[in-house]
This record gives sequence, structure tokens and C-alpha cells, in this order.
Amino acid sequence: MIVDLPDTTVSQVARSLVKVREEGGAVALGRVLTLVIATSHGLEEDAIDAANDASREHPMRVIVLISHREGDARLDAQIRVGGDAGASEVIVLRAYGDATSNPDSLITGLLLPDAPVVAWWPDHPPAVPAESGIGRIAQRRITDASTKPFTTDRLSTLGRTYAPGDTDLAWTRLTHWREQLAAVLDQPPYEPVTAVEVLGAGSSPSTALLAAWLRLKLEVPVTWRYTSPDEWDHGIRSVRLTRASGDILLERKNDIDAHLAQPQQPGHEIVLPRRTLRECLAEELRRLDPDVLYGRVITEGWDLLGPAVTQESHG
Repeated sequence: MIVDLPDTTVSQVARSLVKVREEGGAVALGRVLTLVIATSHGLEEDAIDAANDASREHPMRVIVLISHREGDARLDAQIRVGGDAGASEVIVLRAYGDATSNPDSLITGLLLPDAPVVAWWPDHPPAVPAESGIGRIAQRRITDASTKPFTTDRLSTLGRTYAPGDTDLAWTRLTHWREQLAAVLDQPPYEPVTAVEVLGAGSSPSTALLAAWLRLKLEVPVTWRYTSPDEWDHGIRSVRLTRASGDILLERKNDIDAHLAQPQQPGHEIVLPRRTLRECLAEELRRLDPDVLYGRVITEGWDLLGPAVTQESHG
């Protein structure tokens, strides 16, 4: 069920939501959190689709705020429940003109009572998420360093502005890589790693975060490099761990498969699929306490990590 509410107010939206639940049989009971999505026009449907999929694991209320700074002050809203909202209820708010000046005031009247709040900026996050209007009311704050505005030094900004409760989907995309590397090092011969090399596409901030994690946890020199688009155009390419008995190389072959080479062992083909937006969002919603490891990686690990090796120095 979809209900459109043009030129409305937050209180009218709240009353309409109650009416929709009563008439349609939808209930708010069992909602475990409120997810606030602050995004740009044209990107909202991908974010809503990911939230709807994630809601099957985490039933929630989703509030989507799309700000249009031009035009006269106005608030348009849309309520989606039932088959149009997965296991959630979705409220889409489109604010225009001066109505965008205080975004948290548009949100607070629609939050579930006594339920935690998670804020997600699929693109264009505030300079300091924890100090933004929406960020101050959220227990967790999710950004994505791979989206607009994309810059190669954006991870440095994340480290400088980090506050407990922050996380980034560039980190969440590393879960399978970290699991595979940890599993390899849990096997004989248990030799210490003496050096690490990480390669990945220039559009992949996850490459640098993986290098920072390895630098923090292994306490050894880590060399990392962004590849040219002709060499590798998306995501992490490979990780090489150097030990006395030889190198361990985990190298992605395509979007699904990777090859693991270890000294004195046959090579292994490993399923290492790229993670979808829905998978990453669902993982982040499983925990509502601060991700302490991410905080250490983006601050301590990043500070320990040297700059990326350039193509010229590599050649």
C-alpha cells in the first residue's frame, strides 16, 4: 500500500501512518529500530530496496529524507506499508526550500518510541556525521566512502572526524576478505608474517582499509597500491602475506571467485563474492554498539599505514 501526502506536515504524516496501520492491518509491534536514510534525489529507490531486503532480518521503520534546497518551503511525503515495504514501513519525506534547514526536526516526530536509531547517508554525508542534526539522534551512523563525493583521501577525513558509533560500508565490504585471511593464518606452520602487499582499484577505499587493518593487527610493514583501470577496475585485487616459508597469495579472479596459493600446497579456488548493498546494510544493523575495531583501524591503523605506492614507483 502506498499513500501520497503532498504539501503536508510531520504531524499529518504521523496521523496518516496510524490510520494506514489501522485500515491495512499493519502494526508497528516488533519493529526493532528506526533507520533514517538521508540521500539525494534519484538515489532513494536503491537505498529503499536495500533497506526493505534488510528488514526481513531486522524489522524496522525506514524514514527517507530527500532534501531539495531550491523552491518554496514545502514537505511532500509518501507512506509505504505491506508488500511495498518488505518487513518494514517506509516513510519518504521530500523537503523543499527552507523546510530543509532543520532536518532532524522532520525526523524526530516519526521515530519509533524507545527504539534505537541508525542513520545512513548513501552519498554526500555531513562533514562530521556525529555532530550533524540527524547524527546526534542516532546510535549508529553509516557512511560509504565509495560514493559521492569520492576522493582518494576521504578515509583520512573519516579518521579525523571519527566518533564511537560511526562506521563505513567500505569497511563492511571487507568481512569476507578478513575471514579468509584470518583462516589462512590459523593453519600451520604458524610462522609470523614479515611483510604484506595489498592491491586494489583506485575506486576502492576498501583496499586502503584492508591495508590499515593488516598493519594494525600484524604489526609489520604493509605496502599497498591502487591499480590502473586497465589492470583492475573494481574492488580489491589481491593480498600477499610474506613468511619465511614463502608467500601466501589470495587473489580475486572475478566478481565471485578467488585463488589461494600457499607454499608447498596445491592452489585452492575460493568463493569470494562481492557483497551486495543489502548484505552490508544488514550486517551493520546487527550491532547497535560502537564498532571498536573499525574505530581503531580508521584512526590508529590509518596513522600507522604509509602512503600508497604510486604506479611510477611500482614500475
